[in-house]
Amino acid sequence: MTTPSVSGRVRPAQRLTLTDDVYESLKTLIMEHAIAPGDRVSIDGLARTLEVSPTPVREALARLESDGLVRKRAMSGYTTTPLLTRAEFEELFEMRLLLEPAAAARAAGHATADDRALLQTEAAAQPAVESGDGYRRHAAFTALDARFHDLVAEVSGSALLRDAIIRLHSHLHLHRLYFPSTTQAGDTAAEHGRIATAVARGDADAAADAMHSHLTAARTRHLPAFTR
Repeated sequence: MTTPSVSGRVRPAQRLTLTDDVYESLKTLIMEHAIAPGDRVSIDGLARTLEVSPTPVREALARLESDGLVRKRAMSGYTTTPLLTRAEFEELFEMRLLLEPAAAARAAGHATADDRALLQTEAAAQPAVESGDGYRRHAAFTALDARFHDLVAEVSGSALLRDAIIRLHSHLHLHRLYFPSTTQAGDTAAEHGRIATAVARGDADAAADAMHSHLTAARTRHLPAFTR
């Protein structure tokens, strides 16, 4: 494997928070495809790149395995998780449709005034990148989308539900980085706005319905990528 360059992607690992810093650095390299889906991961190569010992790299890879972003096989080490197949993509959205409407309904019942204000702010947020800058704008949009969904899950008040949702999102982000044209920021923002409004009203049924409609529409927007 060619050791990826961290220039412009991640900052060198900081000693004070070494394990977390290495984890975030490796996650960024995987999510941005600096280490391609299905590639072998070189522990020694990454340790040299990040200027750390192999130990925090191994610890970070164990966490990334739990996240579903890398796989470990006996005698062959770690590889990054391949991109989703059409069947895996459908299964992922089936799980999202089970979990995220429930999280939105719980959020409507648990949200504080500050939570409601933050959700509406995040729903209205726009990528801080010029519209003509395709990849960077897509990456910024992906980050905004993840932040909104993770915030809904957090406001739900269920740590287990939030953890399950975040792990599912990691797989989807890998897919979206490979197929950036499948996202439509305007539609997504409007759908997020309807979810945030329902949560702000404390209407659990409306929040669940809005999340269900949003995820169904998002699935439809992504499907054309599998026919190319």
